[in-house]
Amino acid sequence: MKKKQVALTVIVGGIVILGVKLLAYLISDSVALLSDALESIVNIVASGLMFFSVYISDKPADSTHNYGHQKIENISSMIEGLFILVAAFFIIVTAVGRLFSPVTLQKLDLAIGVSLFATSLNAGLSWFLARTAKESGSLALEGDAKHLLSDVISSLGVALGLFVAQLTGWSFMDSALAFVVVALIIKMGAGLVLKSTQDLMDHSCAEAELKIREVLERHKFHFIDCHEVKTRRSGNRVFTEFHLTVDGSLTVQEAHNLTDLLEEELKEELPEVTLTIHIEPNP
Repeated sequence: MKKKQVALTVIVGGIVILGVKLLAYLISDSVALLSDALESIVNIVASGLMFFSVYISDKPADSTHNYGHQKIENISSMIEGLFILVAAFFIIVTAVGRLFSPVTLQKLDLAIGVSLFATSLNAGLSWFLARTAKESGSLALEGDAKHLLSDVISSLGVALGLFVAQLTGWSFMDSALAFVVVALIIKMGAGLVLKSTQDLMDHSCAEAELKIREVLERHKFHFIDCHEVKTRRSGNRVFTEFHLTVDGSLTVQEAHNLTDLLEEELKEELPEVTLTIHIEPNP
């Protein structure tokens, strides 16, 4: 399934899950369930951003973006991380307010069941996104998968807290579990922001460099030396270049045939790589 279709599926799924979570809140009047629903609103906005970034990143390179548009996925992933942190802030505000003004929770059995149903849907979406992100190398899809996973963790924590509150009568558990969940969500959001911003700095791609050297080793009898191997990742693409020293007696056509051979084999090993080879003759 194409990335854009996956993104649309997640948006529709997010709207359905929001409706189910709001129902759980209306049944119980639980601030924890309300916080869970508020986070789903953030999820829908984030998924919309993810769809936009995937749409842009799939566009081919043009005169103003010679190396393509893939880096927008890094930006999208970073914003997703910020959204996770914003959702955590809203949960803290709501939980603090309810901690000092507790209310009697209603129909918790039904509300918890409805909430867990929504959580199972969210977990399925998160798994689906994570699998697609791994197959496509999309940082935007990975960011949204982690965003939804943070929602799953918070929802499970909320359900556990409400269950304990129902058994013990401790109304403060409604807020206390929200704080525990927030700590996990903040850690996930901060990690996502950090990873996205690091990739914006054009880090080298060690996996691609290793594979390039393996391919070159298989053809080392065709050239004298290879040096200045450089790589950089942009979204799900890797751009690489290196200098190849060849025998000065080779004709231009023979040198060109050699680069074609290497490019073809590297494309088979690394389909996401855009390659530039500089030929240097050895006198």
